[in-house]
Amino acid sequence: MSCKSTKVAPSVDFDHSCSDSVEYLTLNFGPFETVHRWRRLPPCDEFVGARRSKHTVVAYRDAIYVFGGDNGKNMLNDLLRFDVKDCSWCRAFTTGTPPAPRYHHSAVVYGSSMFVFGGYTGDIYSNSNLKNKNDLFEYKFATGQWTEWKVEGSLPVARSAHGATVYNDKLWIFAGYDGNARLNDMWTISLQDREHACWEEIDQSGEIPPSCCNFPVAVCQDKMFVFSGQSGAKITNNLFQFEFKGHMWTRIPTEHLLRGSPPPPQRRYGHTMVAFDRHLYVFGGAADNTLPNELHCYDVDSQTWEVIHPSQDSEMPSGRLFHAAAVIQDAMYIFGGTVDNNVRSGEMYRFQFSSYPKCTLHEDYGKLWENRQFCDVEFILGEREERVLGHIAIVTARCQWLRKKILQARDRQRQRTKRESSEESEGAAGGPRDVPAGNKPSGTQPLLEVSIREAEAQPFEVLMQFLYTDKIQYPRRGHVQDVLLIMDVYKLALSFKLSRLEQLCVQYIEASVDLQNVLSVCENANKLQLDQLKEHCLNFVVKESHFNQVIMTKEFEHLSTPLIVEIVRRKQQPPPRVYSDQPVDIGTSLVQDMKACLEGGGLEFCDIILLLDGHPRPAHKAILAARSSYFEAMFRSFMPEDGQVNISIGEMVPSKQAFESMLRYIYYGDVNMPPEDSLYLFAAPYYYGFSNNRLQAYCKQNLEMNVTVENVLQILEAADKTQALDMKKHCLHIIVHQFIKVSKLPNLRSLSQLLLLDIIESLATHISDKQCAEMGSDI
Repeated sequence: MSCKSTKVAPSVDFDHSCSDSVEYLTLNFGPFETVHRWRRLPPCDEFVGARRSKHTVVAYRDAIYVFGGDNGKNMLNDLLRFDVKDCSWCRAFTTGTPPAPRYHHSAVVYGSSMFVFGGYTGDIYSNSNLKNKNDLFEYKFATGQWTEWKVEGSLPVARSAHGATVYNDKLWIFAGYDGNARLNDMWTISLQDREHACWEEIDQSGEIPPSCCNFPVAVCQDKMFVFSGQSGAKITNNLFQFEFKGHMWTRIPTEHLLRGSPPPPQRRYGHTMVAFDRHLYVFGGAADNTLPNELHCYDVDSQTWEVIHPSQDSEMPSGRLFHAAAVIQDAMYIFGGTVDNNVRSGEMYRFQFSSYPKCTLHEDYGKLWENRQFCDVEFILGEREERVLGHIAIVTARCQWLRKKILQARDRQRQRTKRESSEESEGAAGGPRDVPAGNKPSGTQPLLEVSIREAEAQPFEVLMQFLYTDKIQYPRRGHVQDVLLIMDVYKLALSFKLSRLEQLCVQYIEASVDLQNVLSVCENANKLQLDQLKEHCLNFVVKESHFNQVIMTKEFEHLSTPLIVEIVRRKQQPPPRVYSDQPVDIGTSLVQDMKACLEGGGLEFCDIILLLDGHPRPAHKAILAARSSYFEAMFRSFMPEDGQVNISIGEMVPSKQAFESMLRYIYYGDVNMPPEDSLYLFAAPYYYGFSNNRLQAYCKQNLEMNVTVENVLQILEAADKTQALDMKKHCLHIIVHQFIKVSKLPNLRSLSQLLLLDIIESLATHISDKQCAEMGSDI
């Protein structure tokens, strides 16, 4: 997600009145904000409100509201307002009795009100009357009225440093600190009807997070997420998600993150986390006695973390904890917090999100695998000769071992076909004979059969799923059969030399080993001669905290004698630990392999010719169909008999360079291209039926940011050809204002006569009457 000088791409506009799906390009030239740019906004002056930490911020319309916290000496209960449009601070208008001064409370917005719950109150200066609260206050933005909700019945225990959010018209409270212990209970209250509102404790299930405090919560895709926080000796950097519908918690595994890929943020507390689009953004906090200031981003769809690299012109905030954050439109605002040497901050920072549609490459190939459309190879597996279908283009791009097998099978098939055709020729020479119906030529190629005796169908299908998606299903907790299946997959990965899948399997299996399954896994590893996994299991068994529990199980009684001997000896005399500083080969990714395939690695497996202005470009049907509904429909119903497809976008034929840019996007999701290509490809997602408009969003941003004097003539030509009228106007504007520089460009001489006339007309319009008079006097 790192971008150096990209800008936020506004929404894409289509003019659907244009015929043949060729779109007129409408670009609303901004002010644009650089993507991933931090900006320092005016700080809060002391006469408006104190510098603070442990406060809350909420966003309502175009303003940030700051409530409470502490300034290092006293708790606060003032309400500040920051207008994000004119970047000005003021005290918010209030009436009624506000909540008592407090910190580590929570604040949320529902409708046109802010709700403040709980927190720590009292006099921190004199250390008197200090106590946690469980009161609930409402602040109406329209009137400035503070009102306390008096709720009958059971109440949550008084607490501070808890998490709070709004979902489905209810306030949800989770965990926190009650003055004696950390909590992990959950309560909810409806915010629709104050008169009949009552608190209800939620019966949680699943992998409930440990009792914790000083953590953030955020809601994304109808789930609540909790990351890290203070939880005593158990402090971890785990991310948990809560399903509101079933009240079920799940710890999100990180075992699928291969070595070399970005890890989750280190454990911390006092940080912030906000949701935007499909991402969670974690900033700041105290992480093992440091105050980091990287911004971490979690993609909820792909379950991957990354550190966001700020734009080059960023004004970065320093590391801090107990600050607060909120989102307005497509930006995050961070205010206050405790910075170095326990100093309170009054700074406000703005971070510009990027909001490009997600890359669907892995999903698109995954659907191709699930649907089994356009398959051209059939693998015959194991003793039982079970059959699994696949696509030669993807399998050969991802696995060299299977590629070799496919090439051998193809050679045998060709020799067999040659032999049969020569026999038929000889038969024809001897007179006519009937050809059995099953052998008559048809429009579809027969499936290539590839026999693999060393693989069984179930683990092979998991391996195939990996080839198409770079992922495999994580073993279900408590299902030892899932773990044993992944061990069989691991054995195949070793045989097929798939380093990336090897690493994935090892990480999954090691993370899944527990007291209940360790002996089953150990025995299976011993049987399959998987020494690395066997070592892991033996070391797990002989751990001080595990050993007695494991040897008292029924499974231990039925263990093979050599394994029992090995365990006992390992316990008596542990082997010295061997540390290897050898880099781990994590193999190549789906993106890397499909890039190599397009760049020539897959040439011998091409089965379709794309014609661009009569020039042939070999390609792969399965890949085109997986990524484009246009090609999928064509190959399913209207497959051209000569195997050739003319390429256009509506009535417009793209340039060769733009066509190659489109193929890079189709094969491996690449969105980098020269700006002039972006004009040709702007309508491509619409015409070719890509899964979303990701390519379009990047084309738009590319055009908005990268029209320069050096490339303005190429973009003018492309704009004229694609009927992108406002882009053409924008190019003419640049040409007129930079005409001395543009006039020296060699491309000017190769422009068409009509475009040169357009430039002359624009120059004439630009020259004022006064300049005309001055020119006249010089003649």
